[in-house]
This record gives sequence, structure tokens and C-alpha cells, in this order.
Amino acid sequence: MNYIESSNDATGKPLRIYYNDYGTGKPIILIHGWPLSKEMWEYQINDLVNSGHRVIAYDRRGFGESSKPWDGYNYNTLTDDLKALIDQLKLDDITLIGFSMGGGEVVRYFSRHAGKGVSKVVLISSVTPYLLKTDSNPDGVPQTKFDDMLENMSKDRIGFLDDFGKTFFGVTMLSKPLSMPLLEYYRMLCAFASPRATQECAKAFATTDFRNELHKVNVPTLIIHGDDDKTVPITPTAKESAKLIPDNMMIVYQGAPHGLFYTEREKLNADLIAFLHDGLAGVEKINELVMEASYNGLINQQL
Repeated sequence: MNYIESSNDATGKPLRIYYNDYGTGKPIILIHGWPLSKEMWEYQINDLVNSGHRVIAYDRRGFGESSKPWDGYNYNTLTDDLKALIDQLKLDDITLIGFSMGGGEVVRYFSRHAGKGVSKVVLISSVTPYLLKTDSNPDGVPQTKFDDMLENMSKDRIGFLDDFGKTFFGVTMLSKPLSMPLLEYYRMLCAFASPRATQECAKAFATTDFRNELHKVNVPTLIIHGDDDKTVPITPTAKESAKLIPDNMMIVYQGAPHGLFYTEREKLNADLIAFLHDGLAGVEKINELVMEASYNGLINQQL
């Protein structure tokens, strides 16, 4: 277990950001979603390391094994923690991969720190550019839903996490995309987070507007989102990001929920590795081959 120190605590005291560091080669930084921790990347790390990359996954402040200060859960401070990690590990030619809330840190890193050292970006189920429903963002999530989330967290945080996890992974009476023990494991990871950080980060990703920042993401960007994502709807997020980031490709995972890092793990890993090795052209090629194979399989069935 490794850690770096970040001095961005409102009290002026240094805090620790814990991370795992595996493999060799060009570095990848994995930024986890809310309210999980770096352990959410379990089903990606092995494949990414075996593809010839150095893989770094860290705990956002307030989550996992990182320090849990009272304040500092805005995107500027969270992104400064990311910069401290990059600086202290002396990383360059980095691929930043942000899931859900983590997509905000990716985008803010470009607007706040000019994307220093980053050569590629992946946004997975990302909250960017703007999640909240407003007059200028009519497809966003209503404020009342976030108010209800905060109220339920205050009353019974673990009960809230239990319900949230089912929606997160698309669990219904008819759909069981993961085992109950695994669902309970993810709930446990969320439960270890600071209650204060859980609520304050929810406010941050609900209200932060990145629409005027996305044009600063000036490297090849892969956008991946499920069209059955009921946690972070695709229309105000991925579809808008694809309009605003200069050099990007968006892949829609048909029928996928928010937690596609598990439910679609094989496809996700294949797309990530193709992007890491051959850029956007590599992703386009592998998806064309998949579509061709599916088409040929359908024709063979009909024959």
C-alpha cells in the first residue's frame, strides 16, 4: 500500500491519498466513482496490467483508505489531489480514466491544470458535463431527486446505499446481473466512506457545471455510457460531452446500467485496451469487427 501527501486540507494539515500501483509501461490512472473506492476497478486491473501498462488506482479523499477530512470535497480540491499524485509519482504520457463522479476530476484537470502530462482520456458513465436539471439543461436530473438522496443518507445511510446499489447495477425482479454477495461487497465498500464525504461529494457532482470546460480536453477521448443508465442518464451527460470535446468517440453500451465496469466488464476491457494501444481508430476497428461477427452469426442462424 502506497500513499502521497496532499496539502489541500482547509485546515492546512497534510492528508494522505492512498493508491495501488501495478505493472510497468505507460501509466494509467483510474479514478473511481461515488461512493465507491479504488477497489471498484478489480475487474479491469488484471487485464490492463497484462496489456503492458502501469496501472494506478487511488482512493479519493474521504473514501477507501485515504484521509477523511471534514471539508475539501469540491472539484477544485479533489483535482488538486489528483495533480499531487501525478507530480509526486512523476508521471507523464498518462491515460486518465474517470468513472461517473471521476469524470469530473478528469475534465477539471484540463481546465485547472492544463491537462499536464495526460495524452488520452476515457470517460465512463461520467457525470460530465452537467447533471442537474435547469432551464438550460432540461434533460438533467431534478433537484428534488438529489434532495431526497441527501435526506435518505442522513436518515439511514446504509439503507440508502443498499437501494442505490440495486439501481446502480440494474438489479430488478427479472434482472440479476451480479450475485447478492457481490452486491453486498460493493455496498460494504461504499459504507467505509466518510458520511460527510459521501454527502458533500454528492452535492459536488450534482451541481458542478463543466459545460464551459469540456473544450479544454484537447487529447483523444473515449466516451462510454450505457443507454439504460438510471443513475447518470446518458442524454445530459455522454451525449452532450460528445458534442463539446473536440476529439472524441462515443460508444453506447446497449442495455447497460451505470455500473458497467462489472456488468459489461469484458467489452469494457477490450475497448479500453484497444484505445490504449491504437487510439480511437483501434476502438472503431474492434467494434466494427464485433458488429460484423454479430451480423454473420445472425445470418448463419437464419440459414
